[in-house]
Amino acid sequence: MKIVNNLFKIFNLPQGILKKMVILGLAIFFIYFGIDHFVNPEFYLSIMPESFPLHDEAVYISGFFEILGGFGVLVARLRKFAGWGLIALLISVYPANIYMALNSELFPEYSISLLYFRLTLQFLFFYWAYTVTLPAYNK
Repeated sequence: MKIVNNLFKIFNLPQGILKKMVILGLAIFFIYFGIDHFVNPEFYLSIMPESFPLHDEAVYISGFFEILGGFGVLVARLRKFAGWGLIALLISVYPANIYMALNSELFPEYSISLLYFRLTLQFLFFYWAYTVTLPAYNK
């Protein structure tokens, strides 16, 4: 428990278990999926619209910024900036999610309801990233 408390002090996480969970959850989420861009790039390449340029580069760049943003929200001085960066990232990758839903026949392993649910779930992620930009998370 002492190690956990020391980590909270190092990252200067806000008071309250819920706020700590919001930040840690967001960090883990983006770091995990950012790493997944490098481990499983085929999936991310498959959901990109063909009209988009630089497919490989976009997958690795978005993965890099997901990892960077995930670590950024852990650092109090960077948290607000990282939160806004993650929002911008989510907006920039949203067309790939729309493409996936509109071309569900290309992704038979996923139900159409799941693909549309995934689109709406993105708004929860927008809000989650926005939350860490608020003053209550940046005192």
